[in-house]
Amino acid sequence: MSTDVLMPQMGESIAEGTVVRWIKKVGETVDRDEPLFEISTDKVDAEVPSPQGGVLLQIRTEVGETVPIDTVVAVIGEAGEQVPSAERAPPTPAAVSATQGGSAAGPRSSGGARRLSPVVRRLAAEYGVDLDSLRGTGDGGRITKTDVLASVQSGAPPATVQVARAEPMSVMRRQIAQHMVLSRRTAAHVHTIFEVDFTEVSVRRQAAEPRPTYLAYIADAVARTLSEMPVINASVEGDSVVSHDHVNLGIAVALDWGLIVPVVKDADRMTVSQLDLAISDLATRARSKQLSPDDVAEGTFTITNPGGFGSIAGLPIINHPQSAILCVGAIEKRPAVVDNAVLSRLRSYLTLGFDHRLIDGSVADQFLAAIKQKLEAGAE
Repeated sequence: MSTDVLMPQMGESIAEGTVVRWIKKVGETVDRDEPLFEISTDKVDAEVPSPQGGVLLQIRTEVGETVPIDTVVAVIGEAGEQVPSAERAPPTPAAVSATQGGSAAGPRSSGGARRLSPVVRRLAAEYGVDLDSLRGTGDGGRITKTDVLASVQSGAPPATVQVARAEPMSVMRRQIAQHMVLSRRTAAHVHTIFEVDFTEVSVRRQAAEPRPTYLAYIADAVARTLSEMPVINASVEGDSVVSHDHVNLGIAVALDWGLIVPVVKDADRMTVSQLDLAISDLATRARSKQLSPDDVAEGTFTITNPGGFGSIAGLPIINHPQSAILCVGAIEKRPAVVDNAVLSRLRSYLTLGFDHRLIDGSVADQFLAAIKQKLEAGAE
């Protein structure tokens, strides 16, 4: 008997999903829990496993279509089994918008739908590489950074440089944009910046085995301070303040195709080493599209770390409906006055973005001051 494959709900507030790639073709055999297709939502890009082993008999949702959760997107059964035809679910406005300018998976060429990462587009523009002339070596013929650089090294003639080029936003990029605009319009954004000395943290890192990242130490200080000051961990819903029982830290992860914020649950109950392992695991699975709906749900506070790319400070947008977000600048050696002497110290700027509807400036400053004290004391 055939089995319907449904569009999954990838998060508690998700009502729809967009198919960006079919990993299996009609007529191919698929094992239970083997990746069947890839979807994109405003929470996560993910590969969806097959709910049943058998043969892919029918695909009802094409690449680029956005359909509500629980919509039948495919049918799996036994080879030769007849499947009754069914009405296709109408695409949502998001899908209509995407298909008017090309597939939601990216611009189309003679080779079909292609997803191009920002890095690939930047390199192609910088070196004048004609992307339509390349054969991608990535999954599904996707053009990778290596393909572009190989073309440059081979001495292929550059393409004619275009002054402007319009491309439809990817599903994730479009949904990130909508979420950021909503947060900016809803929360009363204010920012405060503290400079923090990481010299003592560096000493503790050198003595640890394995050696945690600086981000793990910051997450530890943040989680413990959130427990002490629960108003920073709360959120506003209408005219009510919702206090959360758990400290769930969202850790922003930059991807080639967007940004995602997986969540470390009950972070205040973890050691630095446990936080380091949890953050590394979530980041790895985010980049390989192996996150589950639970991995991106129920965050109460977010940490973003542009310092890893060299940024010294930033003014981040709050991850709505949360009430605050911490931005970590580059941790680097700078001159500092210590006991009336100018010394080289490892320092960084930490920026707290907070919702002034709930959090007063004095409270925000006390919160950052407490984090600073924990990090500079070097005590876990």
